[in-house]
Amino acid sequence: MDFMDSIRGMSFFDMHVHMTSRTTDDYQAMADAGVVALIEPAFWLGQPRTGVDSFRDYFASLVGWERFRASQFGIRHYCTIGLNSKEANQEELAEQVMEILPLFIYKEGVVGVGEIGFDDQTAAEDKYYRAQLDLAKEAGLPVQIHTPHRDKKQGTSRSMDIALEHGLEPGMVIVDHNNEETVREVLDRGFWAGFTIYPFTKMGNERMVDIVKQYGPERIMINSAADWGISDPLAVPKTAALMKQRGISDEAIRLVTFTNAVTAFAQSGQLSLEELIQPVGIDQSQRYNGSSILRGGQAPRVDKESTIIK
Repeated sequence: MDFMDSIRGMSFFDMHVHMTSRTTDDYQAMADAGVVALIEPAFWLGQPRTGVDSFRDYFASLVGWERFRASQFGIRHYCTIGLNSKEANQEELAEQVMEILPLFIYKEGVVGVGEIGFDDQTAAEDKYYRAQLDLAKEAGLPVQIHTPHRDKKQGTSRSMDIALEHGLEPGMVIVDHNNEETVREVLDRGFWAGFTIYPFTKMGNERMVDIVKQYGPERIMINSAADWGISDPLAVPKTAALMKQRGISDEAIRLVTFTNAVTAFAQSGQLSLEELIQPVGIDQSQRYNGSSILRGGQAPRVDKESTIIK
């Protein structure tokens, strides 16, 4: 059975996906699979950025062009803005990025500061993680934490320790990229636990099902973190389908694939459940600063129900 058959009529919120790296085909597939909203955390380029203007243009695209592009497929696009941990190690450039962050974190559609935290757990990463926690606290925004791929358990504990040290409430902090080794401490300490469903690594669908069965759905949310690497932008609806097949209730599935993300990030004041349950009108004849998603003589799609691309 096609996974789409078991999730038809369900709505999903992918709270961590890097759509700048994805195609319009991905947007269409996500919309058809029931993804109605997403959060795009600020991410690294894949190679070192060489100047602050590269960050400035990237942040502007997250609150501008990418927000528009998602709307053309009926998807609400939000983002978190921050200096990610990998690029925090370019200290001279990091200082300049910190100066421009306040210009972006208060913009429409920005639902948090992120993704920030640790990669190699260096002194520079610690310094800029702390600075951005203070920025988030001052702005009253949630924090989206990237936990390291190496020494994950230690890095996750350290990330939470520092957040508490800086006076953030656990309920304002989403600790992402969890696994079986970290989930208990994150939940026991009152933080939100995000899980990334990646092919071949991190957290697979079956492991995620087992975690929800063991810990329940409270304060747990899943995402695809799809980017320019090997990843699957349909990871959230596919995991929902597997959960349904394995006997997890529709209510629990909705919590981990939609409601919990809404509750956590609604604290930004930039989104609400009432808003998300309203359909987005699609008119692909629209333009953003003169740019359209259409090419050549392509016909615009102007209704949400049509799945035919002419």
